[in-house]
Amino acid sequence: MSSIITPDICDAHPDVQVLDPIFVSFGGREAFCGPIRTVKCFEDNSLVKQAVGEPGEGAVLVVDAGGSHRCAMLGDMLAEQAVDNGWAGVVMYGCVRDVDVLAETDLGVHALGAHPRKSEKRGEGLRDIPVTFAGVTVEPGQWLYADNNGIVVAKERLPLDT
Repeated sequence: MSSIITPDICDAHPDVQVLDPIFVSFGGREAFCGPIRTVKCFEDNSLVKQAVGEPGEGAVLVVDAGGSHRCAMLGDMLAEQAVDNGWAGVVMYGCVRDVDVLAETDLGVHALGAHPRKSEKRGEGLRDIPVTFAGVTVEPGQWLYADNNGIVVAKERLPLDT
């Protein structure tokens, strides 16, 4: 994979969208990229579990969890499942848990914060729809690039120098 350095991406591709700097990196993979798949849910991670249980094929799961700080929407077990199924990363507009394990997991994980409480499982939410948070509307099929500098979204895969 090419080097992912979001400042360089912004310099070379000024039309990329940059998510507001509200995310913390929790995953063991500091830089990641891939085509976007989305989930929209609120305090119910049923569809997150469903998504990471499917082949990721190098994609990034972008979850609009409503910005909730009342429970975690991803933990160590779902992160391990995501790795096993070939996901590159998860961007969670919400919280995660088991952060010490996430830091050792070969998965990019950016979230708003950590919370020890698990979410509900009611089977609610939507998949593969445009979601809007952090000043950007993210659509399935766009490309997401993330590192410790931030998160950028492009309409399509960008040619990056290796």
